[in-house]
Amino acid sequence: MGAGKSSIGRRLGLRLGLPFVDADTEIETAAGMAIAEIFERFGEAHFRDGERRVIARLIDGTPKVIATGGGAFMNDDTRALILARTHAVWLNADVATLVDRVRRRGNRPLLAGRDPGLVLAELAAVRNPVYALAQIEVVSRPGPHHEMVDSIIAALAAANTPIDPETCTGGDTA
Repeated sequence: MGAGKSSIGRRLGLRLGLPFVDADTEIETAAGMAIAEIFERFGEAHFRDGERRVIARLIDGTPKVIATGGGAFMNDDTRALILARTHAVWLNADVATLVDRVRRRGNRPLLAGRDPGLVLAELAAVRNPVYALAQIEVVSRPGPHHEMVDSIIAALAAANTPIDPETCTGGDTA
């Protein structure tokens, strides 16, 4: 949450010449309601089950950039699918950076009525060791989006993915 998955993912897709898909948007479309409403009406477990199914549908072998929600990688089945069939990129940001970013956007179900710094620190303590299983880690710092995109493309190239940094084209990227 706040690492830049959607905003950076969209720009990465453009640079790579690949379609960009935001899994949260796809979940909302499939459910016919906002994620906040899904959480409120059915709970997080129901949301995560739908999230898993949508991500499995998105990872269809067609090259694209997929932004997944922050909790998606925490689901064992979803994570196994992502690791087996994509190039998983963890945008690792420190808690202070995340807090600054999430304050700009108010519709975060996991932050509803809670202190963002405390919640994000708790989430980082639990999630970061799991996120570290991603094949690629890129530090998400404040700054221009194009710098993050450049860092991701360089990391993909260094990891010997089928991304050609000269032409910026390549295969599945989540």
